[in-house]
Amino acid sequence: MKKDELKLREEIIAQARWMNASGLNQGTSGNISARHGDTMLITPSATAYDALEPEMIAAMPLEGDYGAWEGPLKPSTEWRFHLDIQRAKPEVGAVVHTHSTYATVLAIAGKSVPACHYMIAAFGGMEIRCAPYATFGTKALSDHALTALDGRTGCLLANHGMIATGASLAKAMWLAVELETIAKQYYMSLLIGGPNLLSEAAIADTAKSFGSYGLQDDAGKAKKPAKASAKAGKGK
Repeated sequence: MKKDELKLREEIIAQARWMNASGLNQGTSGNISARHGDTMLITPSATAYDALEPEMIAAMPLEGDYGAWEGPLKPSTEWRFHLDIQRAKPEVGAVVHTHSTYATVLAIAGKSVPACHYMIAAFGGMEIRCAPYATFGTKALSDHALTALDGRTGCLLANHGMIATGASLAKAMWLAVELETIAKQYYMSLLIGGPNLLSEAAIADTAKSFGSYGLQDDAGKAKKPAKASAKAGKGK
């Protein structure tokens, strides 16, 4: 195993542990994938994150034999939408899926997140869409997710959870945190009469300002990656 691949596998494990320790995910519900050349690396199915070793991360080809995998453990049951997103979106370097509380509450209610906060601009448009329900791990769910992610970097999955994508694993996790934060803020605003929504012009202005804000994709710019924790969690 080459050094760069080993480093990415270690980063996937660290971020997975942080995801559960931070409360962004629970139990065996979440999963993470990252692009490595022509391969997708993804957390294995139903395996405690604190028990993971780099060689246990499953590897799947992005082209060729669809659904094929290598490794001692099966890939996450949600491998299909991870793979389909990375195949359809070459700009995506990582996918984070969680069942975070507030994003999932809105998903259970079938609610998309409107432009209630300027950080919605980080997701590529005026709303974070909620994809229709489909059974986990199915092609139908993957198709719904791809539609909801058209022109977007994140979405909700009805009665299920959320997906965040990014050019890097750090960026995808950063957006997962932002999605859960906005979902919580939107939910709470509904309790006091509903939000004042921002205009398209306001969101467009915010999007322009993101060139120098927060976690950047360029290697030469400052980055604020999510910190990893040694606390344990489990992956779906």
